[in-house]
Amino acid sequence: MRSLKPILKSNDLRGTVPEQWGPEEARPLGGAIARSFSQARALLVGHDMRLSGPDLAAALTEGASVEGMDVISLGQISTDTMYYASGALDLPGVMLTASHNPGQDNGLKLVRPGARPVSRDTGLAEIVAVAEAYLSPAAEGSAGTKLGQVSQLDILPDFARFARQAVPLDQIRPLRVVIDAANGMGGVVVDAVLGQAAGLPALPLELVRLYFEPDGSFPNHPADPIDPANLEDLRDTVVRSKADLGLAFDGDGDRCFVVDETGRIVPPSVIGVMIALREVEREQAAGRPAVVVRNAITSQVLPELVEASGAKVVRTRVGHGVIKPVMAEHDAVFGAEHSGHFYFRDFFYADSGILTALHVLATLGSQPLALSDLACVYQPYSASGEINFRVADTAHSIQKVQQAYAGDAARGTVTLDSLDGLTVSHWSSRPRWWANVRPSNTEPLLRLNVEAEDHDVMVKVRDGIAGLVREQN
Repeated sequence: MRSLKPILKSNDLRGTVPEQWGPEEARPLGGAIARSFSQARALLVGHDMRLSGPDLAAALTEGASVEGMDVISLGQISTDTMYYASGALDLPGVMLTASHNPGQDNGLKLVRPGARPVSRDTGLAEIVAVAEAYLSPAAEGSAGTKLGQVSQLDILPDFARFARQAVPLDQIRPLRVVIDAANGMGGVVVDAVLGQAAGLPALPLELVRLYFEPDGSFPNHPADPIDPANLEDLRDTVVRSKADLGLAFDGDGDRCFVVDETGRIVPPSVIGVMIALREVEREQAAGRPAVVVRNAITSQVLPELVEASGAKVVRTRVGHGVIKPVMAEHDAVFGAEHSGHFYFRDFFYADSGILTALHVLATLGSQPLALSDLACVYQPYSASGEINFRVADTAHSIQKVQQAYAGDAARGTVTLDSLDGLTVSHWSSRPRWWANVRPSNTEPLLRLNVEAEDHDVMVKVRDGIAGLVREQN
């Protein structure tokens, strides 16, 4: 068995199969997870469409079963479907996925009962250590005493009914929607929730489907919608078919990106504002104080508009292992990340691509304006988007940026904070801008985000910090 430490990330495990890990490592992982959740009545196991998924799931199931844990196999599902199962059944769950990573990668997301996340700092590192302590799932375990039972469960129809009830669409105006599933799990969920595959009534939607067949080789384009190159087919089809909007899902279906009727990509922060205001209004209508959580990289327009609506905004670090506990702590109705992960209190504080899509469709379909007009309201600033650098030492690069602005900070013209990487802010005076540099939680990259009131200022700040980072390579 190889060490699992190289594939242990902040919020999950993720690495190349078979070079970094495979079934040999999945078996002891299953045993270690079973030991960690020995008081649970069963463990949920699901996998996405990646070619290595079935073998990894089978090995992990075997490892858990040998430890005496009953396993409920969810089969090939989306990550948010697994979250639903964990929340609805109050069971721990394992999702084998590498999200938007290339097809040769695979990984593992782990949740406690109620879809509560397990991160490196809240138990995942300990589980990896236990898995590495023995070479076979039977070593020092309960093999030969009682094997756990393995059963199958199709949870998707229940999830589809839940999603339809959470965000009703039966009263919206008719919409033509192009959906690019990127050969990931999004197509399966869309057919169940927006279509009639789960036996639900038809919605006032005309769906134009792109790449709906799950295929872990990703024959058309990578399942990474944050890269604009992977949205070209969607954008072209939206314009050509005169659709009202386009939706793109990542590989495991927990993120949804949006394209307006002109083919322009709608930034995730704009979608975050749209949904946040909907959820705040619902909370306030029920007479409850509303709290929204956002990560440090979302557009400044989100806290500005949400706070103007009377809600409280809590700023936190990037990553589902961080944002979900913060939401639970504050009983936040909604959480937003710049990467397109959106979290819902009434969905066990978990993120969901299909719930995001439903909210966008409900917002657009409940009024007469085009999506491009709506997006303009929520997009007053110029943003760089996320720029990635491969650097030898991310900490040294961040320190270099901090040193460059140390004088300005001492004079009080900028503020520096280290909530997540380094944020340099000049937002309290004009020209208003902020910038953030931070190491990736999942890849060996340094990420840069810049936002400003003025495009030229954004470009100047972006290029200046990028030059500092490149000096380190």
